[in-house]
Amino acid sequence: MRLFRPCFFARYLYPDALFRIKTTGKVLWLTFDDGPDPVSTPVILNILGKHEVKALFFCNGNSAENYHNLIELIKSEGHKIGNHGYSHLNGWKTATVNYLTDIDRAATESSSSFFRPPYGRLSFRQYWRLKGKYKIIFWDLMPYDFDCSFGHINTLQILKKKMRSGSIIVLHDTSKSTATLILDDFITFAINKGYRFELM
Repeated sequence: MRLFRPCFFARYLYPDALFRIKTTGKVLWLTFDDGPDPVSTPVILNILGKHEVKALFFCNGNSAENYHNLIELIKSEGHKIGNHGYSHLNGWKTATVNYLTDIDRAATESSSSFFRPPYGRLSFRQYWRLKGKYKIIFWDLMPYDFDCSFGHINTLQILKKKMRSGSIIVLHDTSKSTATLILDDFITFAINKGYRFELM
């Protein structure tokens, strides 16, 4: 079963984490996980630049280390970088000390301010150790662009149907993601519906 929004109790488990923007306007946040990627990142940046939209890229430390030029390109175009761990570890399956070490290792290549847990999986102990150092950002809407079996048409329809004021949307900056296929259409649709894209 696909869950396009986090389980409702997650907001109670992680009370200081951000799932949705508090706003009275038609505002959306675009975020991208798992990059940078030499195939998808330039395409995503071109589309964002075309629409003058800024986004937050949650980068894997390992990829950031290998493609440091792409990190600099993302920054130079006015976007922000977030920490997505170095090795994309599952917090539910990783000892806290190892998990925190992995995040600290990624911080030098990505960010020491914003963090998104890979898979959205974070133990309660890990959360309490991290929340004083990072702004932990989850999401309000995940359209499964990383799942090729779901199909890019379905991904686009989910975005159009389920976006709402304050949605933090997570897409994926990888060559296997369908984000590059739907991003231009989605941004155009959202803007025509009166939404604007903002960045913290």
